[in-house]
Amino acid sequence: MEIIILPITVLLFSFIAIIHKNRFVRLFYFILTIIVLVLTVNVLPEKIPEVQGGEEDPVPVSELFRIADDVFIDVPVISQLPELQRGCEVTSLAMLLNFAGADVDKMELAEKIKKVPFTYKKGGQIYSGHPNDGFVGDIRSWKKPGLGAYHRPVYELAARYLQPGQAIDLTGENFEKVKLYLSHGKPVWVITNTEYRKLPDSYFRIWNTEKGKIKITYKEHSVLLTGYDPQYVYFNDPLTGKKRKAPLHDFIASWEQMGRQAITYGDRLH
Repeated sequence: MEIIILPITVLLFSFIAIIHKNRFVRLFYFILTIIVLVLTVNVLPEKIPEVQGGEEDPVPVSELFRIADDVFIDVPVISQLPELQRGCEVTSLAMLLNFAGADVDKMELAEKIKKVPFTYKKGGQIYSGHPNDGFVGDIRSWKKPGLGAYHRPVYELAARYLQPGQAIDLTGENFEKVKLYLSHGKPVWVITNTEYRKLPDSYFRIWNTEKGKIKITYKEHSVLLTGYDPQYVYFNDPLTGKKRKAPLHDFIASWEQMGRQAITYGDRLH
C-alpha cells in the first residue's frame, strides 16, 4: 500500500507548496514533501522485492513425483497352479486387483478375459490368434494348444473391476515410469519371460495373424512387480507361487524385449 500512497503524497504536498499564497504554509508543505521523499526512498526498495517475489517458485517435479532408491510392497502371492497352467496373466492381475481392494479371484478373471482361438481358418488362410486381441488358446491346460495374453485384453479386464479412470496402461513407457508407480505404493503387472533376461532369437517364432506377422515366444510370462533396489527387481511369481527377485538390468531387458507391457492402477502420474 505504501508503494501507492507515498508517491501520491509527495505530488500533493509539492503542489500545495507551489501554489499556496501563504509563504509559511508553502514552507511547511515543502518540509513535509522532503520528509515524505526520504520515506519513499527508504520504503520502496524494501517493498518492491516483496511484490516481485509474490509468485512462489514451482515445486520441482522431482519432489512431487520422486522415484525412491529402493521399494518393497508386500503383496500376498497367488499361485496359478494347479487350476490355470497358462494363467500367469490373470493370476498376476488378480494379485494387483486384490491389493487395490477389488474382490475377485483368478478363476473369475480366467473366465471373463476375452479369448481368441489358437489357430483358425478365414478366407482360405490359416491364422494364429493375436495375444492383444484376447487370450490365445487354452488357459487351463498345457495339454491343449495355447499361448497367453498381452496387455490390451488384461487392461480391459482390469478396468471392469476398478473405479472409472483408475486402470492405467503403462505399455510403451520406460522403466523409470514403472519405478515411479512402485515408489507410490502401486504394484505393476508386467509381461516378461520365464528366464528374466533378454532371450536369443532362437526362442522366438513368427506367427501369421490377421493383423500381420508377429514374433512370439512360448517363454512369455507375466508377474506382478512389487519393488526394486539398485541391484534387483522384486516380484510375485504366479508360476512358483513365491516372492522372487531377478537382476535389475536383465529383467528390464526381458521386459523391453516383450514390448514394455505394464499395467497398474490409481491416479495417473505424469
